[in-house]
Amino acid sequence: MGKNREAAVQAIRHEAHPLRDLEDVDRVLGLVGESRIVLLGESTHGTREFYRLRAEITRRLIVEKRFDAVAVEADWPAALRVSRYVQGRSGDTSAEQALGGFERFPRWMWRNTEVVALVQWLRTYNDVQDAPGDKVGFFGLDLYSLRESMQAVLRYLDEVDPEAAQRARARYACFDDFAHHPQAYGHAVIHGLRDDCEREVVLQLTEMLHQAGQRLAASRGRDGGGSDELFYAQQNARVVRNAETYYRAMFAGRTESWNVRDRHMASTLHQLRSHLAAQRERPAHIVVWAHNSHVGDARATDRAERGQLNLGQLVREQQHDPGESFILGFTTHAGSVAAASDWDAPVELKTVRPSRIDSIERLLHESALERFVLPLQRGGSDGLRRALQDYRLARAIGVIYRPETERWSHYFHASLSRQFDAVMHLDQTRALQPLESEHPWESTEEPETYPSGL
Repeated sequence: MGKNREAAVQAIRHEAHPLRDLEDVDRVLGLVGESRIVLLGESTHGTREFYRLRAEITRRLIVEKRFDAVAVEADWPAALRVSRYVQGRSGDTSAEQALGGFERFPRWMWRNTEVVALVQWLRTYNDVQDAPGDKVGFFGLDLYSLRESMQAVLRYLDEVDPEAAQRARARYACFDDFAHHPQAYGHAVIHGLRDDCEREVVLQLTEMLHQAGQRLAASRGRDGGGSDELFYAQQNARVVRNAETYYRAMFAGRTESWNVRDRHMASTLHQLRSHLAAQRERPAHIVVWAHNSHVGDARATDRAERGQLNLGQLVREQQHDPGESFILGFTTHAGSVAAASDWDAPVELKTVRPSRIDSIERLLHESALERFVLPLQRGGSDGLRRALQDYRLARAIGVIYRPETERWSHYFHASLSRQFDAVMHLDQTRALQPLESEHPWESTEEPETYPSGL
């Protein structure tokens, strides 16, 4: 082991705070301080412990710091169905039923046992809140729901303004049958096989924001539910507008489409904060769940050289003071993960290879600590930050995991101490358990439950 590497490992051992169990998040709450936006990452989309720790941190933020909402890397309409359930505004009778809106690949990201437990806890928490403004919501930041969001806009307008609904139908008809196959729409446009629908979706969004905005101003303060429904419809119109751009950008290059998506996430988060703040007449507090690649500041990665930005970078750039946001990354060395081999392929139980010798994860593994939180920008020493500021390989496993090409498909270079405010490392981790019964890796452990005493 080289001197620099040995010094980095010693610094990690000295400043790491070991976790006794998956409920031991006091240190994280202390690091969060008075932050209003807390971004919780994950280095895979299919690790049980990441979900469980994020759920425990989220629960504590809600109970102890009065956070207002959970915003996740998921589609707006499907997450909104969950939000209606946890706030007692839907016909769904269970958390599992409320998660039924997550129909497309990758379903297991949200239809799994850990999310069911969190959603049911949110419902239990909200049920004992006296004021509607104290109820916590669950919202999606992503933009893949072109068809579902168009349908949601039309349903809303059919109820409140039938003439506006006719105009919206005429505009959205531009997509024809491509709304069911948005990638085919993008392919046809980029190859000149048909005109794009940009003008139509921009016009619809503009009308929703300006004309409908007058009704919002009139209803605010009298009809909280009505202003909510208008905001939800406006956001669906934003999704349609940005999804149209995204599916065209897919064929123009990865960097362009990535940036469209993360800018949409940042814009959605900003709009949600503004809406909740207006309702509550105070600054809103939101906890965000997304992959490390979205929340870890892109300026501290080699992706910045290609012009890529991300949600974490945009949040940091837009904050008024350094303490307004807090970014927590999650890493693992080895274990198992729920992931697919290809897009739209079945989810599998896959073995996570031990991290590479030249990676950040291996450096954390060599601390010989099983699981710990490591303060970096906030609460960490200058010596630790210097030891971890060099660019090293970092692993990113999304909904697809291909161990045979891992070095090229799942590693990038990053400066750990600049990416995150703190990192949680769990040396050995296990796969999420999807809800669908045909999956073969049922846990043999007794499920942990969330406390009902609030």
